[in-house]
Amino acid sequence: MHIAIVTAGGAGMFCGSCMHDNTWARALASQGAEVTLIPAYTPIRVDEDDLSRHPIFFGGINVYLEHRLPFWRKIPRALTRPLDAPWVINLATRFAVSSDAKRLGSLTVAMLNGESGPHRREVAELVDFLTRQITPDAICFSNALLVGSLRSLRQIFSGPIYCVLQGDDIFLEQLAEPHRSQSLALIEQRARDFDGFLVHSAYYRDFMSDYLNLPIERFHLIPLGIDVQGHAPQPPAAVNSSSKDDSTFTVGYFARVCHEKGLHRLVEAFRLLHSEFPNTRLRAGGYLGKADRAYFRAIERSARDLGDSFEYIGSPTDRAAKVAFLQSLDVLSVPTVYREPKGLYVLEAMANGIPVVQPRHGAFPEMIAATGGGLLVDPDDSHALARGLKELLLDPQRRLALGAAGHAAVRARFDLATMARASLDVFEQGLIASPTA
Repeated sequence: MHIAIVTAGGAGMFCGSCMHDNTWARALASQGAEVTLIPAYTPIRVDEDDLSRHPIFFGGINVYLEHRLPFWRKIPRALTRPLDAPWVINLATRFAVSSDAKRLGSLTVAMLNGESGPHRREVAELVDFLTRQITPDAICFSNALLVGSLRSLRQIFSGPIYCVLQGDDIFLEQLAEPHRSQSLALIEQRARDFDGFLVHSAYYRDFMSDYLNLPIERFHLIPLGIDVQGHAPQPPAAVNSSSKDDSTFTVGYFARVCHEKGLHRLVEAFRLLHSEFPNTRLRAGGYLGKADRAYFRAIERSARDLGDSFEYIGSPTDRAAKVAFLQSLDVLSVPTVYREPKGLYVLEAMANGIPVVQPRHGAFPEMIAATGGGLLVDPDDSHALARGLKELLLDPQRRLALGAAGHAAVRARFDLATMARASLDVFEQGLIASPTA
């Protein structure tokens, strides 16, 4: 089976969705599928071998210029195509092109209009590549914002076409009106042409079915999966209950540094913990983009009283550095403001035997129930989060038991083979039901 996955790049940042898509493609290939991973907007950035070795479609620079400058759409494609080169787009994302939803409302609407909008040329190029150059058996888009190409694709391609939903609402809810309502209406209309939707949690299945007014029976629950290679082969060894009394207890955060991920909430909770247990520290890691620098500066100002007990290490540049950071922690917490639809960072912490303390919303209750690898606390409550962290500080045996449970569960239920087999089952059923079967 040949599967084409169209994935949206993260504008130069380590994006959880495109990182997952890259790992997913590798997992499918390991199970015997032929996989073509096609980048859109910008190159993807991953901490493993990049499988997206194909032209970038809907290159961010040309898409922006075609939207803003009508004459640009008439320039021969041979003259504008060099702007889709990965190094050019990467340079632009450093200095000019923004991925901030608050600034992209009208452009989002234009993209969703597909063949009837200013980007019809890019739509035709993607459709031609999919249907005449690589001819896959099944196609999967990595988010609903790519739905503008679906109508044209349906006119030529008769195989199954799916969409992975993994945080689309978070972007859409940041759009200003009337662009938010217009975008939702366009997605709702066009998404009906998908054969199905792939999600990674029952929470997000139920939410997106209602959010986009789509039949819930068309949703398929696919478990998240991570590559456990390079992560701790064994959970941390058991220690007696007093062994950490005179050592530092390290709380960690590992996710994009932005308001939605809730680093400010963790700092608030840590301050409460630190006031009672001075021998604690908070280490934060993750990508910090230009749009979120003011947010982080405010956190730094608020954390001055913590001194060296709060440290931001930046974004690890490779997999080994990420794993080393995770293994330096006693517990991880990413207290998201929004309701997380997946949460790869939870699985990555557990893969190293590190328990988590997460808010009781989104996909987190399902993840904790499935793994036994952490605690849930009331969301939007820094005192509740501090109590959860304190609970694991005071009970090393329980902390290690949770870490060991998560470590085992990730390897048994959230590995690449499990994720790939579940995905292939969906694609095979889609092929059986398609007109070409």
